Amino acid sequence: MRQSHQEGGPTPIHLVGLSAFPLTPLRDDVVDECAFIGLVERLTAAGVDSITALGSTGSYAYLTPAERARVARLAVEYAGSTPVFIGVGDLRTSHVLAHVDSAEKAGAAGVLLAPMTYQPLTDDDVFRLFRTVIEHTDLPVIVYDNPGTTHFTFTAELYTRIAELPGIASIKIPGVPADPTAAREHVATIRAAIPEHVTIGVSGDACAATGLNAGCDAWYSVIGGTLPAPALSITRAAQAGRVREAVAESRRLAPLWDLFAELGGSLRVTAAIAEHLGLVPRACLPLPIQGLTDSQRMRVIDVATELGLA
Repeated sequence: MRQSHQEGGPTPIHLVGLSAFPLTPLRDDVVDECAFIGLVERLTAAGVDSITALGSTGSYAYLTPAERARVARLAVEYAGSTPVFIGVGDLRTSHVLAHVDSAEKAGAAGVLLAPMTYQPLTDDDVFRLFRTVIEHTDLPVIVYDNPGTTHFTFTAELYTRIAELPGIASIKIPGVPADPTAAREHVATIRAAIPEHVTIGVSGDACAATGLNAGCDAWYSVIGGTLPAPALSITRAAQAGRVREAVAESRRLAPLWDLFAELGGSLRVTAAIAEHLGLVPRACLPLPIQGLTDSQRMRVIDVATELGLA
């Protein structure tokens, strides 16, 4: 049930900087709580600006409501003073609201909402979903635009409609154009369409430096959830206006970004690195996701080692 801020509800925050997305590792088809706690503590110690648990990197769509509620509690408990956002996407609105309630009980600083689909959704469907969540909770809401996983594409008009709802704190946009000028124009177009207090966060790790330099306020980072140090280097350089340094730091990681593109996305590659580092158990992804083959895994380890990440 919605609480007013006067009754002790959380105060909206200005979401900026690096938001790290940790894996939710499994062992024998059960959430490995010790490994997850270790990832959260690692991120807090590194000084990330926020932690987003149960994003796509956190395999939220594969977990039961009880598992998701437990992961939310662990994330908040072990993050200390670092703000924690909880992914609450699901196929049915009633299920989304139940996840929001779990996030509230856990003490989350906000929620990340993706419009999950099986049947195609219309713009009105998605707008009403966000309006229902906003009416249900005082927690700040992050709009999760990730057509690669949700199979729903936001329009600029829908950004505007949703962002005008009270309680929308940020929009997580897909990757920006590689060309810096085109990226600035793209971000400026979104900025002009939404209220000033709503931040824009770039996703797609390979283009994060370009997005931050183009005016994005935050980076919602896959690799930052496992390897926070290089992600923080890029973020801090961009925040300080050191454009070339941010680009150079990102280009140094180009072999890793190339593997993301070649090997079916960032999740499998990031999981392989986390497994190699001993942060999570082997085969930590939820079935039927098989992870990488042995030969692919060795390529990832070789690249991570050459880059000084392993």
